Amino acid sequence: MDRFRRRLQVEVPQDNGGSRDGSGGAVEKPMEAQNEGMQGDELEIADEEPGQFAGLKLRRRAALAGNCKGDYVGVSYDPFLDKILRKQGDRTVLFADKVIKVTGSGKMKKQIMLITDFAIYLVDSDADALKRRIALAAVEKICSSKFSDNFFALIIPTEYDCLMASTRKTEIVNVLIEATKGATEELEVVFSNRFEYNAADDVVKEIEFVEVEGAIGTRISRKAIQ
Repeated sequence: MDRFRRRLQVEVPQDNGGSRDGSGGAVEKPMEAQNEGMQGDELEIADEEPGQFAGLKLRRRAALAGNCKGDYVGVSYDPFLDKILRKQGDRTVLFADKVIKVTGSGKMKKQIMLITDFAIYLVDSDADALKRRIALAAVEKICSSKFSDNFFALIIPTEYDCLMASTRKTEIVNVLIEATKGATEELEVVFSNRFEYNAADDVVKEIEFVEVEGAIGTRISRKAIQ
């Protein structure tokens, strides 16, 4: 089995208000997957947390506060984002924010994530380009660790999967659950500290979440296709 490890460190932008602005190798211990300067970053067992994920995982105090706004990039004031939605005939924005997209090769790309009542859009804000549109009906499940990291994966059987990181992961998951209620197959949310995802059409990877000296880190390994 061909396996390798990549160092993975994520810094998610903190200036989420207003309009948008403009090498692999073995590691001794995983890098911290957390944001510098984040407030409310203490870990807490959510044994009595109300809502979808009660008692299932560690949560940030900020996430427990449930301060949900929805549109953090000002879609209605951005001509390019508005044009993308109009072209697709999609007008109801449920969520919009900057995220980190992990590419098939393991690189980190800042993108804007839009969620409507029909689809998920990933937009390259630097190049003003729509990178991907994923129909909500195509998403089978969401995978997330049991820790308070920012990573989550959208599992899409008919396409390649999508690994991302966001400080508003909990809000994204809740929005997707609400948006897909009443569908033929309900969206499944799986909490595991190790799961596989298809990083590309012919690339399967495994991500493992570990706790080292009080910090949450990740290891990503490429798996040989049988």
